Amino acid sequence: MSEIPADLRYAKSHEWVKGAGDGVVVIGISDYAQESLGDITYVEVPGVGDTLAVGDVFGVVESVKAASDLYAPIAGEVVEVNEALEATPETVNQSPYAEGWIMKVKAAEGSTNDELLDAAAYTAEVA
Repeated sequence: MSEIPADLRYAKSHEWVKGAGDGVVVIGISDYAQESLGDITYVEVPGVGDTLAVGDVFGVVESVKAASDLYAPIAGEVVEVNEALEATPETVNQSPYAEGWIMKVKAAEGSTNDELLDAAAYTAEVA
């Protein structure tokens, strides 16, 4: 069974969101998503300064099995990306909720987590 931390919010497309303070959120892919993909070999991240709308493709995760687009679960401006993933993309497999985060976004005014699933709803979605 995949790990689904209760303190995060989830998109149906398997990205997670965690508040980091001052309107910034950390975004990555769920344990379920990384398990489904298998051994991750490449992570394409957006550029710092990119502006995203909810649902925009912001990157790609490639594995030995497949490539999967990443979708913005919240609108805002990319303020930081996890550059370590370029050299060690397998970190997403090893630590999807900690070291394997993908980007940090300054949420756009009025953009909220309200449309995202809580842990119970996401668990039901992937069960």
